[in-house]
Formats: sequence, structure tokens, C-alpha cells
Amino acid sequence: MSNALEPYKPGIFDLTHKLTVEKHGHTALITINHPPANTWDRESLIGLKLVIEHLNHDDDIYALVICGQGEKFFSAGADLKLFADGDRLRAREMARRFGEAFEALRDFRGVSIAAINGFALGGGLECALACDIRIAERQAQLGLPEASVGLLPCAGGTQALAWLVGEGWAKRMILCGERLDSETALRIGLIEQIVEPGESRGHALLLASRVARQSPVAVRAIKPLIDSVRSRGPDTLGAAEREAFLGLFEAQDTLEGVNAFLEKREPQWKNR
Repeated sequence: MSNALEPYKPGIFDLTHKLTVEKHGHTALITINHPPANTWDRESLIGLKLVIEHLNHDDDIYALVICGQGEKFFSAGADLKLFADGDRLRAREMARRFGEAFEALRDFRGVSIAAINGFALGGGLECALACDIRIAERQAQLGLPEASVGLLPCAGGTQALAWLVGEGWAKRMILCGERLDSETALRIGLIEQIVEPGESRGHALLLASRVARQSPVAVRAIKPLIDSVRSRGPDTLGAAEREAFLGLFEAQDTLEGVNAFLEKREPQWKNR
């Protein structure tokens, strides 16, 4: 397959114009395309959930990268105009849409990487938190400022942030409204890498390409084990880890991976 970006053809639904999806090898590149600040609304949240559901059923996709269109914003979060009239029914629906979209992203069966190319605020940071790995450009700013407008993070931000950076930093960011630069975010474990302006997408795609060297079946088995530590603790997962290991021997890719190593060749994954 060509390394060039090409339009992704989902086939079963029409994507919202506020999200674009391209294919790069075994990686899907999702771009939040809702200027000027790449905010999330009902349409784009439904679209993200549908995209993830489709990618989960595409055996040729092993990883995804999500980034923001333009040079300034990854995403500034929710479009606050949706909440200006205080409509509780709309607020309830939007909270549900945010939860469903970012939970789908969190549960994507492959590896997800956020390429943070600028401001990641509110629901924008929650989107990045739902990914497995975060790469940020040097000028990026990250924050959860919801309390400053009388709201709170409703898409997992309070839990995911506290898990990643600890209770103290989570409270500084959410309760005190502290916005972090990329250096601080790297130091406290909110992101895994800093790159120069304009380079986050390329670095994320490069990292995602390495996923194609891994067995996608093995990745699907490993990722939930790592994520389960959040709720169950490391001492409770030994038996589940061993059962998952044995379960891999039902997959064609396991036999292929072992034999490719022994035969000193690259494995040809079938994702099954």
C-alpha cells in the first residue's frame, strides 16, 4: 500500500464535514475540522463515534491518529453557544454525546495517538485524554477550564486526568483553572513527547506506523489489561494476563508471528 495519505472510504455512512478521515498505511488519520477553534458539537461527536465503530471493524486499520486542522487549535472543547440558553435537555444530550464519543475513542481496539498541534482545552483535552498516547507541539497549551464558566468536565476528564497526573495536579488544573505548557505537561506525565511546531502529525503517524509491526491481535489483548489497572489494581490482573496469553493461541497471527521470527522474515499480519 502507498505511504501517501488517501481519503478513507467508510462505505456505510456519510462523515460529517467537521471531521476528515484519511488512510496512511494501516493508520487512520482523523482531523477535527471545525474552524476557528475546532470545537465539538452534536454532529461531530456523533461522527467521531461512528468513525471509531467503523474502524473497529476494518481489519486493515491497526492505529489511529487524531489532530486538529490549522496551526493554533487541537480543539477548544465544546461549542459554548450550545449551553447559553440553559436548556437542560440539550445539556443532557450533549453530555451523553461527549461521553459516548470519547468512550468509543478510549475503547478503540487499536492504538490511538493524539497529535496536539495547539490549544487543547476542555473537551479538546478530554479527547486527547481518551487516547493511548499524546504528542504535543512545543507551543501547545492544555487545560480543563470548565469551572471558570460554571461547568465541569463531563467526558471522563476528572477521572482520566487524575489517573495520569495525580490528584494534586488534577485539582490545580480543574479547580484552580491552571493551564499547562508543554514542558510542564511532559514533566507530570500528561503527554509523552514534545515536538516542534507543525510536526505533531508527522511524529504521531511515524509512531503509529510502528504499531503495524506488532500483531494487531496481540495489541487488542494487551491494551485492556493495561487499562484495567485503573480500576482493578496490578495485583489482581495476573490470572487475566495469563488467560489472555493463552487466548492468543487461537489466532492465526500468533502462529505467523512466531514462525516469522524463527524464519528471520517480517510477519504478514492478517488481524485475526
